[in-house]
Amino acid sequence: MGVPRDGNPTRERIMRTAERLMTEQGYSATSVDQVIAGAGSSKGAFFHHFASKTDLAAHVVDRYVAADLAHLDAGLAATADIADPAARLVAFLRFYEDGADGLMAEQSGCLYATVLAEREFTGSEVNRRVAAAARVWRDALVDLLRPALAGRRSAAGIDLDALADHLYTTFEGGFILCRTLESPAAMRAQLRIYRQLVEALLRD
Repeated sequence: MGVPRDGNPTRERIMRTAERLMTEQGYSATSVDQVIAGAGSSKGAFFHHFASKTDLAAHVVDRYVAADLAHLDAGLAATADIADPAARLVAFLRFYEDGADGLMAEQSGCLYATVLAEREFTGSEVNRRVAAAARVWRDALVDLLRPALAGRRSAAGIDLDALADHLYTTFEGGFILCRTLESPAAMRAQLRIYRQLVEALLRD
């Protein structure tokens, strides 16, 4: 068993339980009592670590953002030694495609989608934190797309920011499709389609 991220096992257990419940059933449907029961904790322990349910959500989102950006860093690191820009871009996308089954085995949905579906978080600090993470993904992918697609007629007029954001959209839509079809394989299929679309742009 790994060491808790913040060194406090009770706090980590509460956040892990809250992330699971909020991802599965949404923020509004998740009560403090459910989190406490699921974490095997107490009300006193909960309020020792978190001022409120909203405060808990903010910390859970921060934790999720950190894991999300670590996932991005893993893909960049795994392909860092590939010198050809086009080959690195494809390898980067394959990294997530190949890891899709493992991702779906670990989680049934995305916390971003369930939290941001809540009206109270629109325009909030939570919203801004998720948006900042999305922009980090966008910028990293644009840095891969730009040299790979440079000078290719097939990519003329392509909005690279929008193409990069489409990977974020593919992940989010993939989670929804997996639930809709009750098949975790849908995530891999959607990431494969995204990779194939990008590969089509690389054929000049």
